[in-house]
Amino acid sequence: MWNQPTAKQLAKIPALYSTEEVALKGKKIYMHFFIGGSDWYIAEYDEKNGLFFGYAILNNDLEMGEWGYFSFQELKDIKVGGWLEVDRDKYWEVCNASEVEKIINV
Repeated sequence: MWNQPTAKQLAKIPALYSTEEVALKGKKIYMHFFIGGSDWYIAEYDEKNGLFFGYAILNNDLEMGEWGYFSFQELKDIKVGGWLEVDRDKYWEVCNASEVEKIINV
């Protein structure tokens, strides 16, 4: 994984289920990972199990994008062509899901 987040950066993400009372569009997005036409937007994180909750869009298929759980290790293990890896948007600024262009029309 390129630009892998540090433990300190991951610690700033709310724990899983801690924002359940917040509407999906009101959830804060703390990180953005991407590769090609796929994006993962992170709202919660469980350090013990290495599990994220957030919004995922695979292969630019905006209509099939969805909220759900995904493994940090699985993101780290993705390789395309044997060398291209998932990257973290190191310039990402925390914002509401409703402000993310690819999530707005959900």
